Amino acid sequence: MTESDNIRVPVSQQPHSVIKSKKENGIGGLVSIQINEKAVMVPLGTTILEACRKNQIHIPTLCHHEDLCLAGLCRICVVDVEGMKTLQAACSFPITSPLKIHTSTPMVRKARRHIIDLILSEHCGECYSCIRNGNCELQALAKEYGVDGYRFGHVEQPRYSVDRSSVSVIRDLNKCILCRRCIRTCIDLQEVGVLEAIDRGDKTHIGTFLDKPLADVICINCGQCTNRCPTAALSTNDPSDEIWEAIDNPNKHVVIQTAPSPRAAIGEEFGVAPGKSFTGELNSALKRIGFDKVFDTNFTADLTIIEEGTELLNRLKKVLVNCDTSVKLPQFTSCSPGWIKFIEHFYPEYLDYLSTAKSPQQMFGAVIKTFYAKETGINPDDIVTVALMPCSAKKFECNRPEMNSSGYKDVDFGLTTREMATMIKEAGIYLPEMPKTGFDDPFGEASGAGLIFGATGGVMEAALRTVYELVTGREVPFKNLNIEPCRGFDGIKQASVKLENCVNEYSFLEGIDLKFLVAHGTANAKKVMQMLKRGELNDVHFVEIMACPGGCLGGGGQPIPTSAEIRRKRAQAIYEEEASLPIRKSHENPYVKYIYQKFLTEGPCGKLSHKLLHTHYTKRGRFIS
Repeated sequence: MTESDNIRVPVSQQPHSVIKSKKENGIGGLVSIQINEKAVMVPLGTTILEACRKNQIHIPTLCHHEDLCLAGLCRICVVDVEGMKTLQAACSFPITSPLKIHTSTPMVRKARRHIIDLILSEHCGECYSCIRNGNCELQALAKEYGVDGYRFGHVEQPRYSVDRSSVSVIRDLNKCILCRRCIRTCIDLQEVGVLEAIDRGDKTHIGTFLDKPLADVICINCGQCTNRCPTAALSTNDPSDEIWEAIDNPNKHVVIQTAPSPRAAIGEEFGVAPGKSFTGELNSALKRIGFDKVFDTNFTADLTIIEEGTELLNRLKKVLVNCDTSVKLPQFTSCSPGWIKFIEHFYPEYLDYLSTAKSPQQMFGAVIKTFYAKETGINPDDIVTVALMPCSAKKFECNRPEMNSSGYKDVDFGLTTREMATMIKEAGIYLPEMPKTGFDDPFGEASGAGLIFGATGGVMEAALRTVYELVTGREVPFKNLNIEPCRGFDGIKQASVKLENCVNEYSFLEGIDLKFLVAHGTANAKKVMQMLKRGELNDVHFVEIMACPGGCLGGGGQPIPTSAEIRRKRAQAIYEEEASLPIRKSHENPYVKYIYQKFLTEGPCGKLSHKLLHTHYTKRGRFIS
């Protein structure tokens, strides 16, 4: 990472990179310090907060987050450093010389408690009715420091109206503690820049451009801000009451599709450590709640690979054989609605590079209200489709006016992992104790390729498994089908695979190095788009971009908290589950074959599949209603 990247490095990464460079230059080393009279050695540049955590000493924080650059705003992490006139913020104090640090003196404890009291004096809202009750960092700190009243008074009447304009995110500034995590998330982590601090002094608040409602600014609905907000100032727009109403209506046939990432993370909402999938248990819980059918989104992930892969091969043929200069390469994936909204807002001139394939969520909705309705004899008007997704942008996606190719609203409700966990708890179910059951027919069979969509690089890996085999007649040349260059959490990954001994139909690809690129997080998407503008992707054929850090498993609707380590464990759960599946290539899914034989009879990218499973992004820009 260079200065020209214009990206601020998260605090969790800063000291390590400093240490590495200093050691390489033969300069650095370790610094001897004392923490609560205990002598320890820490690398030069380590913050006091990091040093304490490495030595199992708890320091409270509010504005600090492992994913974000340091801020030092809330001061709840103050410590006493001998020789300093005032208490110091542990999160932003780099250790460059020997120090004596005290983390729990009477002055430190008093200061922390006063800070909590002052925050609560400006914090309007009753904890028992709050969506973050039981998982609120401010509430937890108040309990930790014995705050049982409002020492400095309490704001009883809301100062701000609640912004419910967005279908994805709700903003309640009455619960805001001005930690600015949301600003750093939006500006530094995602490089969107919707939120900023407005006014000064006691009038300071977090707002948008001209304080407009969230729906009227360039928010991409990724929901990363909701995942990092320590209170309920930001939350997702929860449709569960409407879903309960549909479930309780005997005239409605309510089906739910579940994506892989929620299944790999929902256990965290029930106290289970990250890294375990609850696919079978979740199926049982959903059936007990009252959903008529529980389907696997991985089925339409397989369908997406067939459609998107065919589209890529068609584009390559038009460029290489027909010399059609109007066809754009590289082809960008279109599964992530946050990424789609990002490119619509910031790079609309490049919309033709996007695949026209809809996301698996929207493909499922279209298939349910056409093919499934016909097969079962159920009136599509009586079918309610719910999508369990890790992503708050999926709420926006299913409400886009053009997502009605079935003749109805294709997907009625988008539900996040956190919201689904609340519904399960409301039904009196403890998820980890549920028996394992399978998905319902006819959309319960899917491949491992569809499952790995949940991790960054998963769409690319799934596509390559199919495209390579279609072109060459052989499996992709990676051990156990694991395409390692697609995996991992580097911001941008680039690699290639050589196409040799191609089948006759694809002989025009003989000898080509099929080059691909994978990026996650819109800050990295911005880098990729700048590369495209500079002509640095002219020899790249396929690009996967996911809006959220880590891909879907790091979605804005996933359990709180999240961190780089938690995302790694969720990815591990997905890959472990995928490796055990009998079918690991999308084109080998027998029901995908069946739906093309029975329904989409013109094949991938045919007339009917194009009507139901594709859309044209050039016609769905932000200026068109």
